[in-house]
Amino acid sequence: MKHLKGKTALITGASSGIGEAFARELAKRGMNLVLTARSEEKLTTIAAEIATTYGVETHVFAGDLSEKQTPFELFQFTRKNNLTIDLLINNAGFGKWGHFLSENSSVYEDMLEVNINAVVKLTHLFLPPMLASGSGGIINVASTGAFQPCPYIATYAASKAFVLSFSEALYGEFYKKGITVTALCPGNTATGFQAVAGADTRDMYIEPAEKVAREGIEALIAGKNYKVNGTVNYLQSFIPKLLSRKTVISLVEKMMRKRINGSKLNQMPVPQTDGISGIVK
Repeated sequence: MKHLKGKTALITGASSGIGEAFARELAKRGMNLVLTARSEEKLTTIAAEIATTYGVETHVFAGDLSEKQTPFELFQFTRKNNLTIDLLINNAGFGKWGHFLSENSSVYEDMLEVNINAVVKLTHLFLPPMLASGSGGIINVASTGAFQPCPYIATYAASKAFVLSFSEALYGEFYKKGITVTALCPGNTATGFQAVAGADTRDMYIEPAEKVAREGIEALIAGKNYKVNGTVNYLQSFIPKLLSRKTVISLVEKMMRKRINGSKLNQMPVPQTDGISGIVK
């Protein structure tokens, strides 16, 4: 996908962070936008500001991707408004930082619904029209955590490993048919992610969201199957290939343990059950 001006991009998780940065960078390049996230108020404010600043069309769809029907409702919204999506950016996602048992299973169910199922559903819905036109692009936001198992963010990292593998597999299927699928793998980025995840970020190097989004767009235009943001992150992504998996797990465990919020560090909570069957709530 080489040309963006005058085309339309759909961005999930567009109310803040990398998603908002994608919206502003694409509008600067002349793309019309469909913005979606849970907060309609934030989306409306951002959409109005972008439309005024860059003179592009903006549309807002407020929805929660942890709800199974939302991807289809979003697709129907674009059909109802006669919107052709040329670029799909699956950016929405969240994680939790801490011991695996510190969260109830319902939190992980929501995480997998947003991080994996919504990505698959939206891709499945919006890819056929791209194929019909012989042109289009998809950016799926994965993570540097996709390259190795990550204790203390086990479910999140595993979900991003899925996104990376899924994206590259689709790249292989559809690149010769005019569709570029790029997995964007940022490290620590200036978003609200760390606060939601409960991570200690005091000595982390954090990349600007604007830089991450811009590099993701450039990677797509260049026809790349994946992009790791930042030189240090790029080099670290090779470590799992050089060492035994057990060694990698040990190294990553020590590194990740330092990022757990101090109040959680020595806690090994037991998840709540219904008191009868022992089933986790």
